Amino acid sequence: MSLISLRNLEKSYKTGAGETFVLRRITMDIDSGDFITVMGPSGAGKSTLLAILGMLDGDWGGEYYLLHEAVHAMRPKDRIALNREYIGFVFQQYHLLDDLTVYENLEIPLSYRNVKRKERQAIVADTLDRFQIVGKKDLYPNQLSGGQQQMVAVARAIIAEPKVILADEPTGSLHTSQGKMIMDLLKGLNEEGTTIIQVTHNESWAAYGQRIINLQDGWMVS
Repeated sequence: MSLISLRNLEKSYKTGAGETFVLRRITMDIDSGDFITVMGPSGAGKSTLLAILGMLDGDWGGEYYLLHEAVHAMRPKDRIALNREYIGFVFQQYHLLDDLTVYENLEIPLSYRNVKRKERQAIVADTLDRFQIVGKKDLYPNQLSGGQQQMVAVARAIIAEPKVILADEPTGSLHTSQGKMIMDLLKGLNEEGTTIIQVTHNESWAAYGQRIINLQDGWMVS
């Protein structure tokens, strides 16, 4: 069985005019080790699909299986536990915690996994080095540029070695050289076995994936 299976996944909102669909009958399988790119115009449902896969949105119809677990049948707290165990998420808007330093932001995913303190320190130090942000470890997010915040956000997503990385425009606020560094890093993680699902408008970054899924008005189009 696939790592992720979606069957007739749908998402809609009630409006004055009735029901507006954001996703329509999405059916697909993603295998362990895949690198998938989701593309499509603004409003196509790309970020919504990622939010559902990451269990950040629980209000949808259809079936979603992750590692044989029926996510659609789970209680919210069980979904949160599954998310923390298997998913790393890179958001378009960073979502760093403003009152925590860079170091503390990176430590959080490890604390969720009950990694011992000494081990956490070693992993965070290694990650700061890998992303060339050692000098930023005691700064708060509002003291960083957009690009630096995005680097920290990517570092936080991968630090606990999740099975699946969901990346919503992961290079959106980065210079080309930083963007390439992030994409090369994601590619390297993928080659080591991590499943990656990215949303991008950038044709060059899209080419890093093995398969492109096109969305239009909530539908998958070939």
